[in-house]
Amino acid sequence: MAGIHITDIEAAINFWREKRPSPDGVTLAPELRELAQVYAVLAFRHEEEIDQRRIASGAYAAWRQWYDTTPDTPCIAICSTSQGDAICKGCGRSFGEVQFWPGMAPAEKRGVWRRIVAQGTAWRFNRYAERAGTKSAEPAAA
Repeated sequence: MAGIHITDIEAAINFWREKRPSPDGVTLAPELRELAQVYAVLAFRHEEEIDQRRIASGAYAAWRQWYDTTPDTPCIAICSTSQGDAICKGCGRSFGEVQFWPGMAPAEKRGVWRRIVAQGTAWRFNRYAERAGTKSAEPAAA
């Protein structure tokens, strides 16, 4: 099963910090408390991800609400896998990832996103960045 990476927990925490800021600088919204517990355990154990089956339901719900605000697919409508490439020049996904994307779990999709952003070689990050919703080499809310 797919794991939820600590960087996605951080992104979800930041999302909730903006969405439901502390009224007094101390009190945390319930979503933040749930996510902070997961983050603390990962940091304490020096782990980078948690199996999505092991995450508390409240933390998973908070993470999913953040996840639902991110782009679903890295596709920019230039698919070279349809031309026989093993890795799409447009989005950076493998043929199998493109083919099975609709059935992948959210954590699996985020794993693919992390990899293609780290590689940064797909056209969505350079020559066709405007199709990805950004004019720079960095993806918008990836």
